[in-house]
Amino acid sequence: MPQNTNINTDFPIKVIDVVLMGHVKNEQDEHHCAMGALAQVGMEAYAEKKIGKLSSGQRQRVMIARALCAHPELLVLDEPTASIDVGGQKQVYDLLKALNKALTIVVVSHDISVILGYASKVAHINRNLVMHELLPENRFSTQDGHFCEVEMLQMLGKARC
Repeated sequence: MPQNTNINTDFPIKVIDVVLMGHVKNEQDEHHCAMGALAQVGMEAYAEKKIGKLSSGQRQRVMIARALCAHPELLVLDEPTASIDVGGQKQVYDLLKALNKALTIVVVSHDISVILGYASKVAHINRNLVMHELLPENRFSTQDGHFCEVEMLQMLGKARC
């Protein structure tokens, strides 16, 4: 799923049609699959709305639904909550956490403070790749809940210059 969900807002396509574009399996009721995916991201009420009339955060959720409608084994998301408010971010990451029980999810994100609450592994890339397993004892909490990558690496004891 791409980070950028900007579209021609005058293009007359409905949300349900966008989600159906992601459908790859031959099911009898494609509409049911698409509506189920929209329900998972809290957008079923918008199925008949024009995609161009939605906010960027709502379009982001529709794109996640489109990806889910493909029944993936691996879901790769680039900044999936870039245009979504804080409440919506929690909803999306809670959904991804639940989905992660059945499929592998890779999230590319610069928002370390949000990701660390959900991720089981972290890969940090800066000239080289450093992998970290996030076990329960490695979970972080700070007063303001925000981290920068240097703080994260120091907490993990793997800081590299």
